[in-house]
Order: sequence, then structure tokens, then C-alpha cells
Amino acid sequence: MENFLQVILLGIIEGITEFLPISSTGHLLIAEKLGLGARSDVFNIVIQAGAILAVTVIYWQRIWQLLININKPENKDYALKLFVAFLITVALGAIASKMGLKLPKEITPIAWALVIGGVWIIAAEWLAAKKPDSSIITWPVAAVVGVAQIVAGIFPGTSRSGATIFAAMLTGTSNRAAATEFAFLIGIPTMYAASAKEIYEAYKAAELGVHENWADLGIGFVVSTITAFVAVKWLLKYIQTHRFTAFAIYRIILGVGLLLWLPSGA
Repeated sequence: MENFLQVILLGIIEGITEFLPISSTGHLLIAEKLGLGARSDVFNIVIQAGAILAVTVIYWQRIWQLLININKPENKDYALKLFVAFLITVALGAIASKMGLKLPKEITPIAWALVIGGVWIIAAEWLAAKKPDSSIITWPVAAVVGVAQIVAGIFPGTSRSGATIFAAMLTGTSNRAAATEFAFLIGIPTMYAASAKEIYEAYKAAELGVHENWADLGIGFVVSTITAFVAVKWLLKYIQTHRFTAFAIYRIILGVGLLLWLPSGA
């Protein structure tokens, strides 16, 4: 029963935090340190896949319209910018992998990233508010978003969604809804590709499915999918009338709390 509840809690944590600008990787590591138990890479990939599936379903009509109307200049331009942002992420990801850059497993860097990210969100909102409202995705926005995804991938606690949304807002797409849509749409192929890569590496290492509890994988996947669907639907409605400031405050409070609570070197 205890394991069952832990799996459900981890699925909920992943679903809520994957696309909210508060860092899913950071929260899962914090949950592990707080006693929910270390899980395999395969388990983490599976519950992340649930969150990706939820966002894919939410944006299915937008994706479909882009595909079937790709000959329209505005759709072709938008799709090409998504593709270029994805290529930038892939290229920089390959470089990071060659350099051996990996996510640390300690909480302290996550705590600092939460605090710094919170300040970054407040600054980005303040600066974006001084610019004319713009929903246009420019080439600089696409390029910076591609870079931001890798920054989030290297530094746990940064938040991929947070890094990309606010990179877009600071680069020129000051409209929150437009910046969020682009960040989420580019996240779909990026996260599918990252999950596929991790699954392939687990397969090569003969770790795929070894000692896995398939019931845990199934429960975690379903819980993550449902939770992410609800969380993203809520977020898209929330940002129509609110800034991201509440998330920034949450990040700062959590990060400072962790720094005060954790022993040195944790």
C-alpha cells in the first residue's frame, strides 16, 4: 500500500510540475530525498511521457491545423520556427552530452536554481510589461527558446517551461499566451525525442524493464497524464488574467526553505 501511494504521489508531482514553471526534475528529486523513494530512469521516463501525452492532446487541434494548412505562409513560418528551435536544442544537447554535462543529484543546486529562477520570472514579467503587447514569434525568439531548453536540461530546478516561456517574453513575444503556446509546442517534440533517447540508452544498457514493476509504471503513467492535463488546462486559463508572479514567489520560498533546511553539501 505504501508503495502504491508513493507511485500515485510521484505521478501527481510529475503531472503538476512538468509544464508549470516550477521544475519537475527538481520536485521529483526533492520528493526522493524526502522519502518517496528513488525510482529507476525508466519509471521517470514513463511518468514524463504521461505529461507529454496530456499536452499533446490539449494542443492536438493546433498541431493538426498547422499540418493540414502548412502551405499557408503564417503556418509554414510558425512550423519552421518550431523546427529550427528544435534543431538548436538537439545540436546543443549533443554538445552537452559530449562534454559529459549531466543533471546533478544534489538538492542544493536545485534550491539555488529555484531561487534564481523565481527572481528571473519576476524580472521577465516586469520587463515584458514595459513592451508593447506582441504575439509574434520572431526568429530571435525561436533561437533563444531553443537555447533555453538546453539550459533547463543542464541545470535542475530551472524548469524547461519556465526557461522557454520567459526567454520568449524577454526576446519579443511579450504576450504570455503566445509565449506559452510556443514553449509548450516546442516542448512536445523535444520531450518525446529526449524520452526516446533515454529509453534507447536503457535498452542498450540492458536495463529496460529489468526489475521494473509494470503495475507501478502503468499507475504512474495514468496519474501523470490526468494530472498534467488538468494542470495545463488550468494554467492556460490562469495566464489569461494573471501574471506568473505567484509561481516566482513559490519558487523563492521553496528554494530559500531548502537552503536553510539542508545540511551543507546535500
